[in-house]
Amino acid sequence: MKVALFSTCIVDTLKPEIGFATLTLLEAAGCEVSVPTQSCCGQANFNNGDTKGARALALQWLKVFEAYEYVVIPSGSCAAMLKIHGPSLFSDDEALQLRFKALTQRSYELSAFLSEIACPVFEQEISTATPASYHDSCSGLRDLYIKAQPRALLAASNTVELTELSNAEACCGFGGTFCVKHPEISCRLADDKIATLEAADTRMLIGGDWGCLMHLKGRIDALNKPIDVKHFSEVLASAIKGAH
Repeated sequence: MKVALFSTCIVDTLKPEIGFATLTLLEAAGCEVSVPTQSCCGQANFNNGDTKGARALALQWLKVFEAYEYVVIPSGSCAAMLKIHGPSLFSDDEALQLRFKALTQRSYELSAFLSEIACPVFEQEISTATPASYHDSCSGLRDLYIKAQPRALLAASNTVELTELSNAEACCGFGGTFCVKHPEISCRLADDKIATLEAADTRMLIGGDWGCLMHLKGRIDALNKPIDVKHFSEVLASAIKGAH
């Protein structure tokens, strides 16, 4: 399987470990992975009313990735932008819109790809599973219905023992530029999530979008809470034999 990794801006610039973990998982699943030169999915432009800029970035994404059999995206929000909202940017050009839709049908959020298309075999010699909880990010959950997939993969990897949070589906407060425009509300939502983590005696918070996790980690560090924060790809990659 020839797979292209769309690494996303946040992973590329702020958390490249997620990109390398994703590469480990895809190669362990038997995929031939390419990482072509790329740029933003256009989500920030789209959410802030810059339709022209969003269209230009979406068109660039189409030109770069159209040749690949599959595109894998380690972010629910970026995947949702392209799969759910992207086609609307080409409503004035039916032929271009059809090409874009055809590519989005071969494009998957990482946990969906590993669940539906190709999954690696995990090493089963881990002696102690870490107590952890999962945060469901808004875009992945509500646009792509990503919920069971990462949990099933984590259970198969035998790396963590998940405790479900009562507010697992509640927004973390990040919301891209929302956290800049409304910092008081943003921090309050994060603090509510952290309080629930503490009540569950969680030592690790796992999620599928580093934007949300970065926001929560910032508050966890500011409050000096002993909670590790990981993207699910990092946790899964640790269960691949020979992974570094």
